[in-house]
Amino acid sequence: MVTIKIVDEKCDGAECGECAEVCSMEILMIDGEKIGIKNPDECSLCEVCTDVCPNEAIILTE
Repeated sequence: MVTIKIVDEKCDGAECGECAEVCSMEILMIDGEKIGIKNPDECSLCEVCTDVCPNEAIILTE
C-alpha cells in the first residue's frame, strides 16, 4: 500500500507550509514547528503536495 511520508531532515516545516495549504484532503497540517500527517489512509495520492514542496521533502512509499 502506498502512503505519504515527510522526510523531516528536508522539511522546513511551518516556515514553509505550502504542502498543507494545497492539500485538498486536509491530510497535511502545520503542527507547531513541523508538518504533520493526519489520517494518511485518506490521502488521495494526488501528489500536489510533492509538486509544491521546494525541498522534495514529501515522498510516497510502499
